[in-house]
Amino acid sequence: MAIEVRIPTILRTYTDGAKAVEGSGANLAELFTDLDARHPGIAGRLLDNGELRRFVNVYLNDEDVRFLGGVTTALGDGDSVTILPAVAGGSR
Repeated sequence: MAIEVRIPTILRTYTDGAKAVEGSGANLAELFTDLDARHPGIAGRLLDNGELRRFVNVYLNDEDVRFLGGVTTALGDGDSVTILPAVAGGSR
């Protein structure tokens, strides 16, 4: 099962600069395990104690996974997962 994962700029050091990579898994937790096997360290930036980090947004086919089931959200062949870390800050 091939799933396209879009990687944000800040995490591309883990994917050798690739904007998108392929992964597999029946759900997001399995996908992140697969990604970490292929790109060591990336799961640590996405998960905290097995759940999505507070400031990491993940979308499955443009739907926020927090409203779909979090890391237990089921995946299918051809799905697209987008990772978007929340950005805060700035100056006046």
